[in-house]
Amino acid sequence: MYQELRAYDVDPTPCEITLADNTSPFGAPPAALRAIAAGVGDRLAHYPSTYSRALREGIAAYVGVSPDEIMVGCGSDEIMSCAFRALGEPGDRVAYMDPTFVMAKVFATSNSLTPVPVPLTARFDADADALVAAQAPITYVCTPNNPTGLPMAAAALQQVLREARGLTFVDEAYAEFAGSNLAREAPAHGRSLVFRTFSKAFGLAGMRVGFAVGARPLIAELEKARGPFTVTALGERAALAAVTEDLAWVTDGVARIVAARERFIAALRGAGFAPLPSAANFVLLPVGDSRAAHAALRERGILVRHFVGLPGIGDALRISIADWAVMQRVLDALLAILPHEARPFNAGERADA
Repeated sequence: MYQELRAYDVDPTPCEITLADNTSPFGAPPAALRAIAAGVGDRLAHYPSTYSRALREGIAAYVGVSPDEIMVGCGSDEIMSCAFRALGEPGDRVAYMDPTFVMAKVFATSNSLTPVPVPLTARFDADADALVAAQAPITYVCTPNNPTGLPMAAAALQQVLREARGLTFVDEAYAEFAGSNLAREAPAHGRSLVFRTFSKAFGLAGMRVGFAVGARPLIAELEKARGPFTVTALGERAALAAVTEDLAWVTDGVARIVAARERFIAALRGAGFAPLPSAANFVLLPVGDSRAAHAALRERGILVRHFVGLPGIGDALRISIADWAVMQRVLDALLAILPHEARPFNAGERADA
Protein backbone atom coordinates (compact mmCIF):
# COMPACT_ATOMS: atom_id res chain seq x y z
CA MET A 1 0.00 0.00 0.00
CA TYR A 2 2.76 2.45 0.92
CA GLN A 3 5.29 1.38 -1.72
CA GLU A 4 3.87 3.73 -4.35
CA LEU A 5 3.94 6.73 -2.01
CA ARG A 6 6.77 9.17 -1.44
CA ALA A 7 7.29 11.02 1.82
CA TYR A 8 6.43 14.71 1.62
CA ASP A 9 9.63 16.59 0.93
CA VAL A 10 10.61 20.25 0.93
CA ASP A 11 13.73 22.02 -0.26
CA PRO A 12 15.91 22.52 2.86
CA THR A 13 18.09 25.15 1.20
CA PRO A 14 18.15 28.32 3.32
CA CYS A 15 17.14 31.32 1.23
CA GLU A 16 16.82 35.02 1.93
CA ILE A 17 13.28 34.99 0.53
CA THR A 18 11.09 31.92 1.06
CA LEU A 19 7.90 31.86 -0.99
CA ALA A 20 7.39 28.11 -1.19
CA ASP A 21 4.91 27.15 1.51
CA ASN A 22 2.07 29.70 1.33
CA THR A 23 2.50 30.78 4.94
CA SER A 24 2.03 34.33 6.22
CA PRO A 25 4.84 36.81 5.51
CA PHE A 26 3.67 38.89 8.48
CA GLY A 27 4.20 36.33 11.23
CA ALA A 28 1.75 35.45 13.97
CA PRO A 29 -0.93 37.85 15.26
CA PRO A 30 0.25 39.92 18.25
CA ALA A 31 -2.51 38.50 20.46
CA ALA A 32 -1.33 34.98 19.64
CA LEU A 33 2.25 35.85 20.57
CA ARG A 34 1.09 37.29 23.87
CA ALA A 35 -0.96 34.17 24.58
CA ILE A 36 2.03 31.93 23.85
CA ALA A 37 4.29 33.97 26.12
CA ALA A 38 1.73 33.83 28.91
CA GLY A 39 1.35 30.08 28.50
CA VAL A 40 5.02 29.12 28.59
CA GLY A 41 5.70 27.49 31.94
CA ASP A 42 2.05 27.68 32.95
CA ARG A 43 0.76 24.15 32.36
CA LEU A 44 3.30 22.63 29.99
CA ALA A 45 3.84 19.67 32.32
CA HIS A 46 0.15 18.81 31.98
CA TYR A 47 -1.95 17.57 29.09
CA PRO A 48 -3.90 20.18 27.11
CA SER A 49 -7.69 20.28 27.23
CA THR A 50 -9.24 17.03 26.04
CA TYR A 51 -11.12 18.26 22.99
CA SER A 52 -10.26 21.99 22.95
CA ARG A 53 -13.73 23.19 23.93
CA ALA A 54 -12.71 26.84 24.35
CA LEU A 55 -11.06 26.92 20.93
CA ARG A 56 -14.06 25.26 19.31
CA GLU A 57 -16.29 27.94 20.82
CA GLY A 58 -14.05 30.67 19.43
CA ILE A 59 -14.00 29.09 15.98
CA ALA A 60 -17.77 28.59 16.10
CA ALA A 61 -18.31 32.31 16.58
CA TYR A 62 -15.91 33.08 13.71
CA VAL A 63 -17.43 30.61 11.25
CA GLY A 64 -21.07 30.90 12.33
CA VAL A 65 -21.85 27.35 13.50
CA SER A 66 -22.19 25.43 16.78
CA PRO A 67 -19.10 24.26 18.73
CA ASP A 68 -20.45 20.71 18.44
CA GLU A 69 -20.19 21.02 14.65
CA ILE A 70 -16.43 21.59 14.85
CA MET A 71 -13.45 19.30 15.36
CA VAL A 72 -9.99 20.74 15.93
CA GLY A 73 -6.70 18.96 15.45
CA CYS A 74 -2.99 19.09 14.73
CA GLY A 75 -3.41 20.97 11.47
CA SER A 76 -6.10 20.33 8.88
CA ASP A 77 -3.88 17.57 7.45
CA GLU A 78 -4.30 15.44 10.57
CA ILE A 79 -8.06 15.93 10.53
CA MET A 80 -8.31 15.15 6.83
CA SER A 81 -6.42 11.88 7.24
CA CYS A 82 -8.65 11.05 10.21
CA ALA A 83 -11.74 11.74 8.09
CA PHE A 84 -10.63 9.32 5.38
CA ARG A 85 -9.96 6.70 8.04
CA ALA A 86 -13.17 7.23 10.00
CA LEU A 87 -15.64 7.68 7.16
CA GLY A 88 -14.25 5.41 4.46
CA GLU A 89 -14.17 1.64 4.22
CA PRO A 90 -11.07 -0.20 2.94
CA GLY A 91 -11.13 -0.16 -0.84
CA ASP A 92 -13.59 2.73 -1.13
CA ARG A 93 -12.88 5.05 -4.04
CA VAL A 94 -12.02 8.71 -3.44
CA ALA A 95 -12.67 10.94 -6.45
CA TYR A 96 -10.51 14.05 -6.41
CA MET A 97 -9.77 16.93 -8.75
CA ASP A 98 -6.39 16.62 -10.46
CA PRO A 99 -4.13 18.48 -9.96
CA THR A 100 -4.89 19.43 -6.37
CA PHE A 101 -3.36 19.33 -2.88
CA VAL A 102 -0.86 16.48 -3.11
CA MET A 103 -1.67 15.05 0.32
CA ALA A 104 -5.28 14.23 -0.61
CA LYS A 105 -4.09 11.23 -2.63
CA VAL A 106 -1.57 10.29 0.05
CA PHE A 107 -4.17 10.34 2.83
CA ALA A 108 -6.59 8.28 0.78
CA THR A 109 -3.97 5.66 -0.08
CA SER A 110 -2.46 5.47 3.41
CA ASN A 111 -5.92 4.83 4.85
CA SER A 112 -6.57 1.87 2.51
CA LEU A 113 -8.79 3.82 0.11
CA THR A 114 -8.49 3.99 -3.68
CA PRO A 115 -7.74 7.44 -5.15
CA VAL A 116 -9.49 8.24 -8.44
CA PRO A 117 -8.09 11.36 -10.16
CA VAL A 118 -10.55 13.48 -12.15
CA PRO A 119 -8.86 15.95 -14.52
CA LEU A 120 -9.78 19.61 -14.35
CA THR A 121 -11.70 21.25 -17.18
CA ALA A 122 -9.97 23.29 -19.89
CA ARG A 123 -10.62 26.35 -17.72
CA PHE A 124 -8.91 24.63 -14.78
CA ASP A 125 -12.10 24.29 -12.77
CA ALA A 126 -13.27 21.08 -11.11
CA ASP A 127 -15.22 18.91 -13.55
CA ALA A 128 -18.43 18.52 -11.57
CA ASP A 129 -20.03 16.14 -14.07
CA ALA A 130 -17.03 13.80 -13.97
CA LEU A 131 -16.72 13.96 -10.19
CA VAL A 132 -20.38 13.04 -9.80
CA ALA A 133 -20.13 10.34 -12.49
CA ALA A 134 -17.30 8.68 -10.55
CA GLN A 135 -19.93 7.54 -8.02
CA ALA A 136 -17.28 7.52 -5.29
CA PRO A 137 -18.15 7.11 -1.62
CA ILE A 138 -15.93 10.15 -0.94
CA THR A 139 -15.37 13.14 -3.23
CA TYR A 140 -12.57 15.61 -2.45
CA VAL A 141 -12.47 19.17 -3.78
CA CYS A 142 -10.22 22.09 -2.90
CA THR A 143 -11.32 25.72 -3.27
CA PRO A 144 -9.36 27.81 -3.93
CA ASN A 145 -7.46 24.93 -5.43
CA ASN A 146 -3.82 24.21 -4.65
CA PRO A 147 -1.71 24.57 -6.78
CA THR A 148 -3.81 26.46 -9.37
CA GLY A 149 -5.14 29.12 -6.99
CA LEU A 150 -8.51 29.11 -8.72
CA PRO A 151 -11.75 28.91 -6.74
CA MET A 152 -14.26 26.26 -7.69
CA ALA A 153 -17.17 27.72 -9.63
CA ALA A 154 -20.18 28.07 -7.34
CA ALA A 155 -22.46 26.10 -9.67
CA ALA A 156 -19.95 23.26 -9.95
CA LEU A 157 -19.50 23.07 -6.19
CA GLN A 158 -23.22 23.04 -5.52
CA GLN A 159 -23.66 20.30 -8.13
CA VAL A 160 -21.08 18.12 -6.40
CA LEU A 161 -22.60 18.75 -2.99
CA ARG A 162 -26.06 17.96 -4.31
CA GLU A 163 -25.37 15.02 -6.61
CA ALA A 164 -22.22 13.23 -5.41
CA ARG A 165 -23.01 9.69 -4.30
CA GLY A 166 -21.47 9.84 -0.83
CA LEU A 167 -19.60 12.33 1.32
CA THR A 168 -17.93 15.47 0.00
CA PHE A 169 -14.73 16.76 1.58
CA VAL A 170 -14.13 20.45 0.87
CA ASP A 171 -10.61 21.75 1.54
CA GLU A 172 -10.96 25.48 2.25
CA ALA A 173 -7.45 26.19 3.52
CA TYR A 174 -7.28 29.47 1.58
CA ALA A 175 -10.83 30.66 2.27
CA GLU A 176 -9.84 33.98 3.84
CA PHE A 177 -8.05 35.09 0.67
CA ALA A 178 -11.08 34.23 -1.46
CA GLY A 179 -13.62 35.82 0.85
CA SER A 180 -15.53 32.55 1.12
CA ASN A 181 -17.02 30.67 4.06
CA LEU A 182 -18.43 27.35 2.87
CA ALA A 183 -17.91 25.98 6.36
CA ARG A 184 -21.04 27.77 7.54
CA GLU A 185 -23.15 25.65 5.17
CA ALA A 186 -21.61 22.26 5.97
CA PRO A 187 -23.71 21.28 9.02
CA ALA A 188 -27.00 21.91 7.21
CA HIS A 189 -25.84 19.96 4.16
CA GLY A 190 -25.27 16.88 6.30
CA ARG A 191 -22.98 14.96 3.91
CA SER A 192 -20.03 17.32 3.68
CA LEU A 193 -16.99 18.22 5.76
CA VAL A 194 -15.12 21.49 5.30
CA PHE A 195 -11.47 21.68 6.36
CA ARG A 196 -9.87 24.95 7.47
CA THR A 197 -6.50 25.92 8.92
CA PHE A 198 -4.69 28.47 11.07
CA SER A 199 -1.52 27.98 9.00
CA LYS A 200 -2.22 30.46 6.20
CA ALA A 201 -4.12 33.70 6.90
CA PHE A 202 -3.68 33.38 10.67
CA GLY A 203 0.11 32.99 10.53
CA LEU A 204 0.27 30.02 12.91
CA ALA A 205 1.73 27.24 10.75
CA GLY A 206 4.27 26.40 13.45
CA MET A 207 1.49 25.80 15.98
CA ARG A 208 -0.18 23.15 13.77
CA VAL A 209 -3.86 23.93 14.37
CA GLY A 210 -6.70 23.19 11.98
CA PHE A 211 -10.37 22.35 12.12
CA ALA A 212 -13.22 20.62 10.32
CA VAL A 213 -16.85 21.72 10.20
CA GLY A 214 -19.76 19.38 9.54
CA ALA A 215 -22.99 17.92 10.85
CA ARG A 216 -22.80 16.65 14.42
CA PRO A 217 -23.02 12.93 13.50
CA LEU A 218 -20.01 13.28 11.18
CA ILE A 219 -17.99 15.21 13.77
CA ALA A 220 -18.84 12.56 16.38
CA GLU A 221 -17.50 9.82 14.09
CA LEU A 222 -14.27 11.74 13.58
CA GLU A 223 -13.76 12.24 17.29
CA LYS A 224 -14.07 8.49 17.89
CA ALA A 225 -11.38 7.75 15.31
CA ARG A 226 -8.47 9.74 16.67
CA GLY A 227 -8.50 10.29 20.45
CA PRO A 228 -7.97 13.32 22.72
CA PHE A 229 -5.22 15.90 23.29
CA THR A 230 -4.43 16.54 19.61
CA VAL A 231 -3.95 20.31 19.96
CA THR A 232 -1.08 21.45 22.16
CA ALA A 233 -1.70 23.83 25.05
CA LEU A 234 0.25 26.61 23.33
CA GLY A 235 -1.41 25.92 19.99
CA GLU A 236 -4.85 26.22 21.53
CA ARG A 237 -3.95 29.44 23.34
CA ALA A 238 -2.48 30.99 20.20
CA ALA A 239 -5.34 30.03 17.88
CA LEU A 240 -7.99 31.11 20.37
CA ALA A 241 -6.35 34.51 20.85
CA ALA A 242 -5.99 35.01 17.11
CA VAL A 243 -9.59 34.15 16.27
CA THR A 244 -11.18 36.05 19.17
CA GLU A 245 -8.88 39.04 19.73
CA ASP A 246 -6.99 39.79 16.52
CA LEU A 247 -9.35 39.31 13.57
CA ALA A 248 -8.78 42.91 12.48
CA TRP A 249 -5.02 42.22 12.30
CA VAL A 250 -5.63 39.05 10.30
CA THR A 251 -8.07 40.79 7.95
CA ASP A 252 -5.60 43.60 7.31
CA GLY A 253 -2.89 41.09 6.44
CA VAL A 254 -5.22 39.30 4.03
CA ALA A 255 -6.07 42.59 2.31
CA ARG A 256 -2.37 43.37 1.86
CA ILE A 257 -1.76 39.93 0.37
CA VAL A 258 -4.69 40.22 -2.03
CA ALA A 259 -3.53 43.65 -3.21
CA ALA A 260 0.04 42.42 -3.76
CA ARG A 261 -1.28 39.30 -5.52
CA GLU A 262 -3.30 41.26 -8.04
CA ARG A 263 -0.45 43.69 -8.66
CA PHE A 264 1.97 40.79 -9.17
CA ILE A 265 -0.36 39.04 -11.62
CA ALA A 266 -0.82 42.26 -13.59
CA ALA A 267 2.94 42.88 -13.67
CA LEU A 268 3.63 39.33 -14.85
CA ARG A 269 1.10 39.65 -17.65
CA GLY A 270 2.51 43.01 -18.64
CA ALA A 271 5.93 41.36 -18.97
CA GLY A 272 4.62 38.62 -21.28
CA PHE A 273 4.00 35.85 -18.75
CA ALA A 274 0.65 34.10 -18.39
CA PRO A 275 0.01 33.36 -14.70
CA LEU A 276 -3.25 31.75 -13.75
CA PRO A 277 -5.73 33.97 -11.92
CA SER A 278 -5.71 33.34 -8.18
CA ALA A 279 -8.06 33.63 -5.22
CA ALA A 280 -5.42 32.31 -2.79
CA ASN A 281 -2.19 33.70 -1.33
CA PHE A 282 -0.05 32.36 -4.16
CA VAL A 283 0.20 32.49 -7.94
CA LEU A 284 0.83 29.59 -10.31
CA LEU A 285 3.13 30.56 -13.17
CA PRO A 286 3.55 28.11 -16.08
CA VAL A 287 7.13 27.93 -17.36
CA GLY A 288 8.97 25.80 -19.87
CA ASP A 289 11.39 24.16 -17.43
CA SER A 290 10.40 24.49 -13.78
CA ARG A 291 13.49 22.73 -12.44
CA ALA A 292 15.81 25.16 -14.19
CA ALA A 293 13.73 28.18 -13.18
CA HIS A 294 13.57 26.98 -9.58
CA ALA A 295 17.35 26.53 -9.44
CA ALA A 296 17.99 29.93 -11.02
CA LEU A 297 15.74 31.67 -8.52
CA ARG A 298 17.37 29.80 -5.67
CA GLU A 299 20.77 31.09 -6.80
CA ARG A 300 19.30 34.57 -6.40
CA GLY A 301 18.16 33.84 -2.86
CA ILE A 302 14.51 33.17 -3.73
CA LEU A 303 12.84 29.86 -2.90
CA VAL A 304 9.56 28.94 -4.61
CA ARG A 305 7.74 25.65 -5.20
CA HIS A 306 8.16 24.01 -8.59
CA PHE A 307 5.95 21.44 -10.29
CA VAL A 308 6.85 19.19 -13.20
CA GLY A 309 4.21 18.10 -15.69
CA LEU A 310 1.04 19.25 -13.96
CA PRO A 311 -1.93 17.70 -15.82
CA GLY A 312 -3.18 20.16 -18.42
CA ILE A 313 -0.62 22.78 -17.41
CA GLY A 314 2.89 21.36 -17.68
CA ASP A 315 5.79 22.75 -15.69
CA ALA A 316 5.00 25.61 -13.33
CA LEU A 317 6.22 27.64 -10.38
CA ARG A 318 3.98 28.28 -7.40
CA ILE A 319 4.93 31.58 -5.82
CA SER A 320 3.62 32.62 -2.41
CA ILE A 321 2.68 36.28 -2.07
CA ALA A 322 4.41 38.72 0.29
CA ASP A 323 4.63 42.52 0.51
CA TRP A 324 5.18 44.29 -2.79
CA ALA A 325 8.86 45.05 -2.15
CA VAL A 326 9.50 41.30 -2.03
CA MET A 327 7.32 40.59 -5.05
CA GLN A 328 9.17 43.24 -7.05
CA ARG A 329 12.42 41.37 -6.39
CA VAL A 330 10.79 38.14 -7.55
CA LEU A 331 9.50 39.84 -10.70
CA ASP A 332 12.94 41.28 -11.46
CA ALA A 333 14.50 37.84 -10.99
CA LEU A 334 11.96 36.19 -13.29
CA LEU A 335 12.63 38.79 -15.97
CA ALA A 336 16.35 38.08 -15.65
CA ILE A 337 16.20 34.27 -15.80
CA LEU A 338 13.46 33.72 -18.38
CA PRO A 339 13.96 35.13 -21.89
CA HIS A 340 10.97 36.87 -23.42
CA GLU A 341 10.30 34.08 -25.91
CA ALA A 342 9.90 31.63 -23.01
CA ARG A 343 7.17 33.62 -21.30
CA PRO A 344 3.95 33.22 -23.30
CA PHE A 345 1.89 30.22 -22.26
CA ASN A 346 -1.71 29.49 -23.10
CA ALA A 347 -2.78 28.12 -19.70
CA GLY A 348 -3.36 31.52 -18.17
CA GLU A 349 -5.16 32.67 -21.31
CA ARG A 350 -7.55 29.70 -21.16
CA ALA A 351 -8.23 30.32 -17.49
CA ASP A 352 -9.23 33.91 -18.27
CA ALA A 353 -11.31 33.04 -21.32
